[in-house]
Amino acid sequence: MEVKGKLLQLLPLVTGEGKNGTWKKQEVIIETNAQYPKKICVSIWGDKINSSQLVIGNQLTLSIDLESREYNGRWYTEARAWKVDVDGQQPTPAREVAPFPTEEPPFEDDLPF
Repeated sequence: MEVKGKLLQLLPLVTGEGKNGTWKKQEVIIETNAQYPKKICVSIWGDKINSSQLVIGNQLTLSIDLESREYNGRWYTEARAWKVDVDGQQPTPAREVAPFPTEEPPFEDDLPF
C-alpha cells in the first residue's frame, strides 16, 4: 500500500538489543494529501532510516505494510514503511567508475639483468 503526505514530525529514534543484534526504529507523523487530510504514525526500521529524506516539510511517498497484533486481549496496529521516497527528488546517480582497461600496456623491459 502507498501513502503520500507531508512529513510533520519526527518522533525520537528508538534503539535496542535483540537476539539478532542491535535494532533501531524511527517513527514519523505524516499528513496525507487527501481531500480530508489524516495524520498517520508510520514506523521505519533499520537501514530504511535515511535522515537526508526525513526532513520536516518534505513530501514523501511511503510504501507500507499494516500489521495488527493481540496483547492481553487488546489489538495494536502498526504501519511499517518498507520503502521511503521523497517526491520530486531525483535518485542519487551512481558514482562513475573508470572502466577496466581491456588492452595491456606495451611491455618495456628496463630491468638491469
